[in-house]
Amino acid sequence: QVQLVESRGGLVEPGGFLRLSCAASGILFSLYSARWYRQAPGKQRALVASISSDSITTYADSVKGRFSISRDDAKRTVDLQMNNLKPEDTAVYYCNVVRRPREYWGQGTQVTVSS
Repeated sequence: QVQLVESRGGLVEPGGFLRLSCAASGILFSLYSARWYRQAPGKQRALVASISSDSITTYADSVKGRFSISRDDAKRTVDLQMNNLKPEDTAVYYCNVVRRPREYWGQGTQVTVSS
């Protein structure tokens, strides 16, 4: 059974930082691309960052220079380091792994940026 378990998000003040982690089980993680998505209230789910199986990274324009995605294939984890957080980063963040045709999602974790 495939599972993606995300670490707890939380409430952070603007300008603060938070690190999300996602642990995978039931798959050969190293063969999968890994991504973080987010969904803000009333908006569609959007791609935040991705990292390929050979560690090539991409970022949404809105988070470039502030967020960093990384992976540890030995631990089967993908992390999202979020710095200089803004209120508009408030959303439910989802971990995703894909190796076509297979794709799996985590349950989501709430991140709220507010003073």
